[in-house]
Amino acid sequence: MPIAPRSMRSRTIPLVSAALALAVAATAAPAAAAAAAAGTTAAPTPAPTGTPQIPDSPVGGQLRWLLTAAAALPIPEDQIRAHFSAGFLAQVPPAQLNEVLQSLGGLRLESLSEATPTSLSGLVTTGQGRLQITMAVDGDGRIDGLGFTLEQRPAPGSWAELDKRLRALAPRVGFLAAEVRGNGTCRPVHTLAPDTPRPLGSMFKLYVLGATAEQVKKGRLSWDTPLTIRPGLKSLPSGTLQDRPDNSTVSVREAAKLMISISDNTGADLLIDKVGRARVETRMSTWSRHASLNRPFLTTRELFLLKGADYPRLAKTYLSLDRSRRYRYLDTTVARTPLSEVKPWAKPRDIGRLEWLASPGDVCRAFAGLSALNTPPLDEAMSANDAGLGLDPKAWTTVWYKGGSEPGVLAMGYLARDAAGRTYVVTALTSDPDTALDETAAAPELLALVRGSFAMLAKDRVRG
Repeated sequence: MPIAPRSMRSRTIPLVSAALALAVAATAAPAAAAAAAAGTTAAPTPAPTGTPQIPDSPVGGQLRWLLTAAAALPIPEDQIRAHFSAGFLAQVPPAQLNEVLQSLGGLRLESLSEATPTSLSGLVTTGQGRLQITMAVDGDGRIDGLGFTLEQRPAPGSWAELDKRLRALAPRVGFLAAEVRGNGTCRPVHTLAPDTPRPLGSMFKLYVLGATAEQVKKGRLSWDTPLTIRPGLKSLPSGTLQDRPDNSTVSVREAAKLMISISDNTGADLLIDKVGRARVETRMSTWSRHASLNRPFLTTRELFLLKGADYPRLAKTYLSLDRSRRYRYLDTTVARTPLSEVKPWAKPRDIGRLEWLASPGDVCRAFAGLSALNTPPLDEAMSANDAGLGLDPKAWTTVWYKGGSEPGVLAMGYLARDAAGRTYVVTALTSDPDTALDETAAAPELLALVRGSFAMLAKDRVRG
């Protein structure tokens, strides 16, 4: 779940996994950048004991409080409201804040790198590994910005280095770095197995967003159309919509933004229900050369049930059926299975058959297609979360992101537009059908490879 104030861009890496989709990170612009704008002072030198010395300042006092409070979760709501700004809590309610802190599995300060009286950044050790922490306070000294992002790895300096590091992440990888031309086609610059379909995890939501935007364009619904959160459409996290009251409503705009920015699974299923499974399949067939592998196009609820409820009985039966009988099986047997029967799983389960599948080239076409359908609500959804990539906003005016994961799957896809208006897409798909990937190590490495790819694409363009 993201932790970000209204004035900042959230950076979240939702891990849609058998562990019910732990959200690793969320933040806004790095505190280091804010500190530079305010006249950064170096963080205090660590004490001789090795424990970092926290500055005696408004933001330092809030950091001390957070480290103490995070050791005794959940933090009482009255304490949260006393320490966080109203603007922050409007975006991240107390219950969600406690959920994120709980998911981190502990919080210990390791070092501070930048500090001003109102902002700081450093490293913390958590149950998810080492994370970068950023914090900022408002004029009243309340926390107005808080972020945990994956520790940054060095970017590759060549495509050969990228290939070597990518292949070290997983036994099955696919990669494409391409320029999107004015006619909407992808011109590959560097590839690895660009036409081989791989599991996407939550990256499938690109196609749901595309089908939704298309229906809005045709006037069949609007971004303000209300969606009813019926009990039978609720899924499991990541996301927050599943926690809203039964039969309450959410707009298409909000569901789409949550589906992309925090990978809200219930938001995706609500949109699939509203647009229609067949229209999502049609949209995918336009953008993907492997659309037939995704018929039926599963909802997240269906995937959770097939993989987590009485596994492998439901899954084996489903996979034994032909396509037409699979649709009926989903509408009858799977739909009648209670979501409460889903149990988390830690090892890969049928990721080559029970998943959403596409090639790196397919993903590039999806990004290019979304760019052609672009409207302010679509751009707002796609640009709300860069997963900590951190491209220079002066050089890259637009950054869109969607990723996904489950045990054995980690996928990241980006579209970025430079200041001259040139558009590029970088997609990396990694998977292991036998062993779960170590996402705490793989995710920051994959981010570094993507970051380096955009730098190399920019250099190649200059040379060309």
